[in-house]
Amino acid sequence: MTCRETIESITTRLSDLYDLREARTIARVLVSERAGIPVSALLTDPGAELRIEGLEADAERLAGGVPLQYVVGTAEFYGRRFTVREGVLIPRPETEELVDRLVRSERREPGATVGEVPGAIRILDVGTGSGCIAASLALELPGAEVFAAEIADEALTVAEENFRRLGAHVTLRRADALNGLEERFPEKFDVIVSNPPYVPASDRAAMHPNVRDHEPAVALFVPDDDPLRFYRAIARAGRRMLQPGGRLWFEIYEQAAEAMREMLAGEGYTDTIVYKDLFDKDRITCSRRK
Repeated sequence: MTCRETIESITTRLSDLYDLREARTIARVLVSERAGIPVSALLTDPGAELRIEGLEADAERLAGGVPLQYVVGTAEFYGRRFTVREGVLIPRPETEELVDRLVRSERREPGATVGEVPGAIRILDVGTGSGCIAASLALELPGAEVFAAEIADEALTVAEENFRRLGAHVTLRRADALNGLEERFPEKFDVIVSNPPYVPASDRAAMHPNVRDHEPAVALFVPDDDPLRFYRAIARAGRRMLQPGGRLWFEIYEQAAEAMREMLAGEGYTDTIVYKDLFDKDRITCSRRK
């Protein structure tokens, strides 16, 4: 089959799950990855013949709702490629925005060298998953000492693999965000950052099936009667783990901004700022420990 025929065949198989444009984009990326050629080459020479072993099995998985990132085994995040596998949350663009704001806030005044930070700050990423936040911070802020906490076995394995492959110096420890976090990390931190589970369980049915049915539920959903459980636990631990004036950064559910403000104030944090994402949704908070 030619490039064009292969891509159109996969696009057709995905049309029940995605709109036409997204289905074609997914098909192009899959073929590009498996053929080892850029997407641009597929577009400039659509009549070229392709023979790709295993492509049929990949297309079958995609048609069954498995996310593209799990099929190809990688996801792009903040200019780098991270390994991802089923059982580990796929990095999101919203989390890139969290990293970008944190990186820019921790660099010196405007005009400083890119990556320059004011001294050896110490950062903890709670619930690191694939390690995308921790690795990005370690690589973008080379003066920082970065730690990462994770409880899930598969995520610990994948995060360690990503740190090693990318050359990111991160201290990774098994730890539960809800219990005993400060015991696993007795160090004092200048920054704690987390993208914890935050989607109310009642929203699960409305989510796209490739997320709902294939990504790890424990990394996504929280009970409707206690949607801030992870934020509250991390904030309380942070009172003991952060240096005075230390920063607490969260990625949040778009409808939880006011509840987050109230909770953070009640836990003793000040100067809380809520940032919007590229879709104008409340998505990031930054607070200071008194």
